[in-house]
Amino acid sequence: MTPQEIFEYKNRWMNNNPFCIEVGEDVDFNGKQWCKQNLQPHQWKFIKYSGMYEHMFCFELEHHMNQFEQYINQR
Repeated sequence: MTPQEIFEYKNRWMNNNPFCIEVGEDVDFNGKQWCKQNLQPHQWKFIKYSGMYEHMFCFELEHHMNQFEQYINQR
């Protein structure tokens, strides 16, 4: 997929109730690394500072969110 196609694809699923999880800012780097190693670029999105000291990771599929949450909880 081209960067434009990835952007458009993400926008479609982000508008249809994506599966999101908020994490503390200390998970920022490691969370992105996990996503890059385990998912395709069009399957996840990182939103910086969704809250005061929190970031949000959004996923197209629920089982990707669950796998990510397991990774976060093991840290």
